[in-house]
Amino acid sequence: MSIRPVTIYGEPVLHTRAAEVTEFNDELRTLVQDMYDTMDAANGVGLAAPQIGVGLRIFTFEFAHEDEAPTRGVVINPRLTLSKISGATPDVDEDVEGCLSAPALNFPLKRAEFARVEGFDVEGNPISFEATGWFARIMQHEYDHLDGYLYVDKLNDKWARRWKKAQKSLEWGLPGLTWMPGTDEDPFGH
Repeated sequence: MSIRPVTIYGEPVLHTRAAEVTEFNDELRTLVQDMYDTMDAANGVGLAAPQIGVGLRIFTFEFAHEDEAPTRGVVINPRLTLSKISGATPDVDEDVEGCLSAPALNFPLKRAEFARVEGFDVEGNPISFEATGWFARIMQHEYDHLDGYLYVDKLNDKWARRWKKAQKSLEWGLPGLTWMPGTDEDPFGH
């Protein structure tokens, strides 16, 4: 299998709703393995297919948690049911997220504390589990990618202004920008 380049904010596939997976075959299994390899090389806790330039509704994850759910897996054609998201101002220590497609940046964002996740595994078998806390945050973050959103698109006004300044200074927002996990310097310093 192989590690693939990670797309950076501005690549059209990141800003477009991904298509449903309709065939569970060897090609899909290869794609999912490439996603695991890329996520691992990038030291990520999740990776959505659009982040490697593939407009399909798939994400992988790996995160140690206390929920009765897998700590590593793939969700294909996911559906999420969320608890209410607090209207409180995001905490700059507790609610900070980063994203492989907005490398080296971190901003606070409020998320739901609970998510029920349903979808399919790589063989087409139905899966369902619940996620809480940071695990729920990861599920929401990856799911957003499949609808064409990055977490930076959901920041409150204060943090959105800081994001826009960073985006401008980094000259992001144009197609064709990528970074290669395992080859390029780790943007998060892992």
